[in-house]
Amino acid sequence: MKKLTFSLFATAMALGAFQAHAADPVTLQLKWVTQSQFAGYYVAKEKGFYEDEGLDVTIKPGGPDIAPEQVIAGGGADVIVDWMGGALAARDKGVGLVNIAQPFKKAGMELVCPKDGPIKSEADFKGHTLGVWFFGNEYPFYAWMNKLGYSTEGGADGVTVLKQSFDVQPLIQKQADCISVMTYNEYWQLIDAGYKPDDLIVFNYTAMGNDLLEDGLYAMEDKLKDPAFEDKMVRFVRASMKGWKYATEHPDEAAEIVVENGGQDENHQKRMMGEVAKLIDNADGKLIEAAYDRTAKALLDQKIITKEPSGAWTSAITDKAIK
Repeated sequence: MKKLTFSLFATAMALGAFQAHAADPVTLQLKWVTQSQFAGYYVAKEKGFYEDEGLDVTIKPGGPDIAPEQVIAGGGADVIVDWMGGALAARDKGVGLVNIAQPFKKAGMELVCPKDGPIKSEADFKGHTLGVWFFGNEYPFYAWMNKLGYSTEGGADGVTVLKQSFDVQPLIQKQADCISVMTYNEYWQLIDAGYKPDDLIVFNYTAMGNDLLEDGLYAMEDKLKDPAFEDKMVRFVRASMKGWKYATEHPDEAAEIVVENGGQDENHQKRMMGEVAKLIDNADGKLIEAAYDRTAKALLDQKIITKEPSGAWTSAITDKAIK
């Protein structure tokens, strides 16, 4: 009986010690499918950076039918990757999203047109069909058209907007005169389809000063009021940015990790990682306030949001993470 009692006591003590040191769970919802666009998070998990911070992170891939804002509002994630346009639009509707870190310092969005087509400059857009993705990705495009003074309702003095599929077929099949691409993804799909760089006219949002913030990390405002949750997000951001730093310094290895987690076509993922690295900059995750102001103003000008956003981002998490 003494042996049994001691055994039960030892088991209970071991279980208590395990529970005391159990990692804090965090669920991350991505904006799109598994690819090098999100390499930093997969690297942080694979390399044990999250584990080092006492975290057990679950990474949920996105897709065309998954809206990260809805997922987190419904309690399906603790933190999401989202574009600022979609996050501010959701906040305007009552979803208390707060930007807690901004891994992507630059935008990867571009509009590309065949050089042998009718469009040579912005002045040629009138009366033509331009492709853009929706689900929150259309906001930078509409902000640009609004800045140029073009109606997006079609007609001779405006542009016709094609709700673009998540591939380059609308250009190949001549359904649109220009289509939207990301520097790290669809642009290279066009190259793989037989286009040469010299065959394309590229309007890069960042180069034109029309970029809106992409791929930030967002958590719910009410949860951030809990010191324990805030501390968990500090650790999550610190580990994630360590993952991004490693990914930018070891792009091929990062791409291989992405493929091991479900990413398609290793060569494509390696090329994508090389392009994504250009958008990360110094991997500190800090938001550039001027870029936020530009994004918010563009959404206000288009009436996508009805009022000046307040409390939509915080530097508290990255400040503590960097310390």
